[in-house]
Amino acid sequence: MSGMRCLPARAPAAVPGADNTHPWRPVSAAGWPPAISGLAALLLALPTWAHDPTDAAKQRMLDGGYLDFIWLGAEHMLTGYDHLLFLLGVLFFLARPLDIVKFITVFTVGHTLTLLFGTFAAIQVNTYVIDAIIALTVIYKAFENLDGFKRWLGISPPPLLLMVFVFGLIHGLGLSMRLQQMTLVADSELAGKILTFNLGVEFGQIAALLVMGGVLSLWRGLAGWKPFTTAINGALIVAGAVLFALQVDGYVTTPTQIRSAAIATRLDSSSPTHSILLSAKGASHALHP
Repeated sequence: MSGMRCLPARAPAAVPGADNTHPWRPVSAAGWPPAISGLAALLLALPTWAHDPTDAAKQRMLDGGYLDFIWLGAEHMLTGYDHLLFLLGVLFFLARPLDIVKFITVFTVGHTLTLLFGTFAAIQVNTYVIDAIIALTVIYKAFENLDGFKRWLGISPPPLLLMVFVFGLIHGLGLSMRLQQMTLVADSELAGKILTFNLGVEFGQIAALLVMGGVLSLWRGLAGWKPFTTAINGALIVAGAVLFALQVDGYVTTPTQIRSAAIATRLDSSSPTHSILLSAKGASHALHP
């Protein structure tokens, strides 16, 4: 009829457990468009969120003690949008506290191993490359949350606990690269400082999990949970793609000789401790030509 919109036969508010709402349609007038607009604004703002260590952070690494390393670890996690997006993906369908503890523990063990080993062994991976891989982990987790393996590929996904552990190893290598940029000289307390940096990372991770877990727990009780999950995981895929494109662009546009400068700059190749890292100036030029 003229002047009237075509509406579904069922009531607009979905009955819990019923699949009567299109996954991309907002449930109410105050539904998802503002949330999606906010996510779009977040994606556009990502390039301005410097995930690389600042000069002030590097100076605190030089002059500070263990408490400074704890603070820097927490700060790195809470400003690490790639880590936070991945944690959001992992947390999305984990409702039971035991499941949350299990998966986050596996992720923590993974990133702790590569943070410690990568830093002590002075393993060098181009930061653009490792951050691009981390972006792909965000895409992977959101794709799995959407049941993409079965729906679009016709296969079962790999065991989730194993994948979270593997992704933890990758994220830990990214943390190691950042720590190596901030650790400038041989330090007799280096082992303790690495551990306290990791402790700070865990504090930051717990804080992020409490906030994200609380919001998700509240949202699970609403009628719009299903379209919310579809929209947000779709946005996570877009976010991961944006991050991946930014890292690839950084890798391609950064001259080869500058990219390799961080790897070439070692304090003393004869010592595992002395060969740990870059000068602050070298790291800054390598990442911000």
